[in-house]
Amino acid sequence: MKTQSTQLLIIGGGPGGYVAAIRAAQLGIETTLIEGAELGGTCLNIGCIPSKALIHAADEFAKVREFSGESALGIHSSAPVIDIGKTVHWKDGIVGKLTGGVGALLKKNKVAVIHGWATIVDGKTVDVKTADETLRISCRHLLLAAGSLPVELPFMPFGGPVISSTEALSPAVLPKKMVVVGGGYIGLELGTAYRKLGVEVSVVEAVDRILPAYDAELTKPVAAALKRLGVALHLGCTVQGLNAAATAVRIKNGEGVESELAADQVLVAVGRKPRTAGWGLESLHLDMDGRCVRVDDQCRTSMTDVWAIGDMTGEPMLAHRGMAQGEMVAEIISGKRRHFQPLAMPAVCFTDPEVVVVGLSPDQAAQQDCLSASFPFAANGRSMTIESTDGFVRVVARRDNHLILGWQAVGRGVSELSAAFAQSIEMGATLEDIAGTVHAHPTLGEAVQEAALRALGHALHI
Repeated sequence: MKTQSTQLLIIGGGPGGYVAAIRAAQLGIETTLIEGAELGGTCLNIGCIPSKALIHAADEFAKVREFSGESALGIHSSAPVIDIGKTVHWKDGIVGKLTGGVGALLKKNKVAVIHGWATIVDGKTVDVKTADETLRISCRHLLLAAGSLPVELPFMPFGGPVISSTEALSPAVLPKKMVVVGGGYIGLELGTAYRKLGVEVSVVEAVDRILPAYDAELTKPVAAALKRLGVALHLGCTVQGLNAAATAVRIKNGEGVESELAADQVLVAVGRKPRTAGWGLESLHLDMDGRCVRVDDQCRTSMTDVWAIGDMTGEPMLAHRGMAQGEMVAEIISGKRRHFQPLAMPAVCFTDPEVVVVGLSPDQAAQQDCLSASFPFAANGRSMTIESTDGFVRVVARRDNHLILGWQAVGRGVSELSAAFAQSIEMGATLEDIAGTVHAHPTLGEAVQEAALRALGHALHI
């Protein structure tokens, strides 16, 4: 067996792993990155990027379909069709450019990339099986960044008509009827896209509302939009499995009544789990939080010089969280003093309308003496011009000194407000800071200023 050594060995080339590798190399740390599949991990290959590409294609197709009838804008077109194979090819092209870019950045920064599957021997040694050979790599620091996997239902495993988000992002053909199991952000993002592509979509969610991780006020515009689209919501229902012919999903409502939902395809989107099995992680005997690797605020595990970042460390499983953690770990190893203690961690749900949450919601801030105020997009000029007046921006702040603790928004395009939301919290902005900042007109951002003004008691346009 060939052997080699490195100062920092990273298992996983997703957002957290490749960012850690680039930053470490910039700081003069000898770095080796192991990736068994494609660089970019779940996010670039089968998650964030391809899903947003498919969502965009579905949005454009839905617009053209809308113009095949009467349009208030005076636009008319013939009935459109979609070549889903060509759509997937376009999506794959975007993925290819981004993953290729990651590879180029790693090469530019002189990171040694090994394409193969890792098996941990101990905290300083990893075996890597490549296409040609098995290597043994020793290291001073070991960074675990193996990501996560979709959760599988034991009574309805993946295969045949039952698919995960991975298969949903590369359809060979569009099904006529799809049942989505799970009303969280993954299920609703993809369910909405498939509905806009012309598929009959039903969503089954065990609790009594969609997007249960978000507060009810934020989810109302999303639920209304789903209803307008014709997505059937079966809330407070549990999935029992497929029928004998595998042509329908059996569900049970809160009263115990069973029924069947016809389906050509079933998308199971009930969450993700850390990728912690099958590659020797258990041999390290690390402290765990359930399925997740326990880390401190520097991403140190219970073993000296073994670090873990991203989805392996639990919620929130967000690419930008893994990136920030990876950059921090690289800097700590180089001798810098860093801690991962963000005041704000943006979370975006790319439904239609979009949902953004940063910091504390009114319910989460209830134990503090706080105030909150919202401004509706129905009173925003830019929203009217893009035909999307559903939704609002909401701010949460301390009552005594008006320090901003949280922002929430629901509406078309609000994902682009997330940076301003997070920045205001990280910089310790007050309501007066936001209210006194001149915001460009006409923009969605004016709703941010107006929410702050309303919290201060003197909104101008409502």
